[in-house]
Amino acid sequence: MKKLYLLLAIIGAVVPYYFVISFFIENGFNIALFSQQLFSTFPSWNFVSDLLISIVVFLIFLSREIKKYKMPSIWLFVWICCCVGLSCALPLFLYYREKNLETK
Repeated sequence: MKKLYLLLAIIGAVVPYYFVISFFIENGFNIALFSQQLFSTFPSWNFVSDLLISIVVFLIFLSREIKKYKMPSIWLFVWICCCVGLSCALPLFLYYREKNLETK
């Protein structure tokens, strides 16, 4: 499972950034347009709000779990959530958790 989690963390970083980079290549570095399109419809608000709630739940869970296992600082996962996304941070956390369970 450990290798699968690491692979999913890599995929979780690459796939979302593919779309972000594609947007900026097509539209230039237009943050206003990006934000406008991100929040332009109710379905997109659904996905954004779902993702933000999931990130909050993950960070609460993480703050409790990180104390149990020898892991990188919680701030690493917070940074990854903010800069890359939950699709990378969650499988990376599970990778480190599995790695530490393996050594015990």
